[in-house]
Amino acid sequence: QVQLVESGGGLVQAGGSLRLSCAASGRTFSSYVMGWFRQAPGKERDFVAAIHWSFGATYYADSVKGRFTISRDNTKNTVFLQMNSLSPEDTAVYYCAANPRGKATTVLDMYDYWGQGTQVTVSS
Repeated sequence: QVQLVESGGGLVQAGGSLRLSCAASGRTFSSYVMGWFRQAPGKERDFVAAIHWSFGATYYADSVKGRFTISRDNTKNTVFLQMNSLSPEDTAVYYCAANPRGKATTVLDMYDYWGQGTQVTVSS
């Protein structure tokens, strides 16, 4: 059974940084695309970033390009999201997700497995 556990959220001032982690377990993820999504209060869950577990190809939403970096540590089965230059608009619950198809990396419905989410709050 696939399990994704996020950590690293918290409260930070505008301009600050946070690093989210997603520990994955339950199967081999070599063919998976791992993604980060976020959901602000009253809004839909939006794509943030994704990475192909084996190839390392990365994808970003325009709103986070140049500020966020997704990476993975294959030895620890962990995916990271380094978030810099945070603004109050980045405040949301951040979710880690796993897409077994290895394609359509920005489409929410293609991700079969989800973590419980971690809250990120950026104060102005």
